[in-house]
Amino acid sequence: MAEPASTEIALSIRGLTVRYGSVTAVHGIDLDVAAGELLAIVGPNGAGKSSTLAAVSGLVRATAGTVTVLGETVSGRPPERIVRAGVALVPEGRNIFTSLTVAENLALGATIHHGKSDTAATLERELDRFPILRERYTQQAGLLSGGEQQQLAIARALMSRPRVLLLDEPSLGLAPRLVDLVFDTVAQLRQEGLTIVLVEQNATRAVELADRTAVLRTGRVVRIGTAAELGGGAAMAAEYFGGPGDPVTAAPGSSS
Repeated sequence: MAEPASTEIALSIRGLTVRYGSVTAVHGIDLDVAAGELLAIVGPNGAGKSSTLAAVSGLVRATAGTVTVLGETVSGRPPERIVRAGVALVPEGRNIFTSLTVAENLALGATIHHGKSDTAATLERELDRFPILRERYTQQAGLLSGGEQQQLAIARALMSRPRVLLLDEPSLGLAPRLVDLVFDTVAQLRQEGLTIVLVEQNATRAVELADRTAVLRTGRVVRIGTAAELGGGAAMAAEYFGGPGDPVTAAPGSSS
């Protein structure tokens, strides 16, 4: 795998703590992500993975700690200002606007930009990346399949032209061929030099794709390293999840 594009730190997390009432979901974690790096975050349910991304993106307010994006402290800012600082989140469950069209959802992703020509170029790039969205461009987003909605959610985030992309469980509930599409897309974005933090239930594939992986348990980073340092995706999954590795196939009833 190619090395990250630079040693510049794109995302720095220091002492991040997230509490929900009396429950502490994230216990003072420290993480650095280099510019152009793909960092996977894996761990069992309740490990604090999604809470970490939510705190970085401003969707939840951290109890303590600081988040810095390309040298700019964004801790405590509202989500729209964090987007303007260069961070985009694709949340678990997609959270697209189902009553709006594909076109309208994509336009919302570009609202932080004012240049029409730049926005048009970005739109064409994302429609080329996800051809099904071009086909469905005028359709209501709620009529898309689950896999198509996930593509829309990723494209909408990319419309903001982020410097750091946060992906929360992008393969969750998808049929196998669409899981492949998601991972192929993430690999392509990595090759384009985008900094990515990937929270993913499919630990085996996430570890194999990432430059480094952080393993979380009960809100703490218990290991971090490359696939080789962690023993490979399947070995790491067996150690930390109690099984031979995550199944690549989706469960019955998964979206297509």
